[in-house]
Amino acid sequence: MTYREALAYLDSLVNYEKKGDFDYKNSFKLERMRSFADRLGNPQRKIRAFHIGGTKGKGSTASFINAVLMEAGYNVGLYTSPHLFSFRERIRVNGEPIGEDEVVSVMSELAPHMEEMEKCEYGRPTYFEVCTMMSFLYFLRRGIDFMVLEVGMGGRLDSTNIIDTSVAVITPISYDHTRYLGSSLCDIAFEKSGIIKSRSIVVSASQQPEAMEVIRRAVFEKGARLYEISKDIFFEIFHSDTESQRFRLITPSGEYPELTIRLLGAFQVENAATAVGAIEAIRLDGIFIDADIIKRGLARAKWPGRLHLLRYRPYVVVDGAHNQHSLSILFSAVKNIFGYKRLFLVFGIMFDKDITGACNAIDRGISRIIATKSKSERATPPELVREILLKSNRRAHVTVAHSVAEAVAAAMAEARSDDLILITGSLYVATEAMETLGYGS
Repeated sequence: MTYREALAYLDSLVNYEKKGDFDYKNSFKLERMRSFADRLGNPQRKIRAFHIGGTKGKGSTASFINAVLMEAGYNVGLYTSPHLFSFRERIRVNGEPIGEDEVVSVMSELAPHMEEMEKCEYGRPTYFEVCTMMSFLYFLRRGIDFMVLEVGMGGRLDSTNIIDTSVAVITPISYDHTRYLGSSLCDIAFEKSGIIKSRSIVVSASQQPEAMEVIRRAVFEKGARLYEISKDIFFEIFHSDTESQRFRLITPSGEYPELTIRLLGAFQVENAATAVGAIEAIRLDGIFIDADIIKRGLARAKWPGRLHLLRYRPYVVVDGAHNQHSLSILFSAVKNIFGYKRLFLVFGIMFDKDITGACNAIDRGISRIIATKSKSERATPPELVREILLKSNRRAHVTVAHSVAEAVAAAMAEARSDDLILITGSLYVATEAMETLGYGS
């Protein structure tokens, strides 16, 4: 098996990242994942884990935790999804993506079990289940001290949820994947809080009251301990520009007078504060990471594709925001951080998202919107995006481009040096824009 053959084998599996319509409760089977793990000796039980769920900010929060643990000298495995440019980005050890030869080696070990499982009750594992098991096996082979795992979708039925974690992190919960997770915040929070284990420690970002009520109930039922942003952990931003943010943080363990992060937007400060809460939680297990190490780790954390400034004059910013809540936060952040004369928007979104809600969140002061589509099978035709955009804002100037590269070129051709081009609506759109502008990996 070559690396390309390994990826082709993966691509032959059921992939819910590409499918826009499926039966969530009958398609996501933890029993299948547990059976898969049993065949391989349950590698996930042999590694201490941080488990990160929520709607937005999971990857950034995972990146902050990963950076601090690495700064402390631990061997750390990071598992996130989806990838931007290369499959190898999903599975990292000490910041380095898994090698092509290692992908082949791990896949060769998994393949016979996968074929045998096809004859069993729950069938062959899915794409994401195999990716998750690859991370567990690879991390075990590398002898890591901690693995930092980002939930794929939901939490309760997600394939990462077979771990026995002592620290669960829940980032802000908002409306997303509603056709699968439920139509209310309570329903969605129920699925997200499914990662809470008995007697574990839970760190939660700020939540809407109905979502927090569900989280608190799950914590109580599991006999867990909960730390909340704005109740147990407090932060105050005192400087923000196009390069970094500085803030003060107060936690149950003490005060950090000045912390710096390179990720932009007030929401990233909350993600960093949540990550520090998770790092402090392991002190209850006798693992103490010094405040200076936490400070250095946060400052070194990177997470591309999220309020990511690619160019100056004009500013070119990409972000993967794809629902009403995240887009509202994004437009607010852009206004607060950047000074510009006109705003150009390149916008494409997946058909399984709340397109009308997303379009309603788009700022009314945009000079021009270019509706486009990524190469994903789930991408919404740009003509339909334009139609919905005009229903939410009849005065908008909306044109159509049939590829992200075409849309970026059109925006770059019209924007002047004192303007800003924002490219968003989907992480796939953001990724293709980064590739177009030479920011591949």
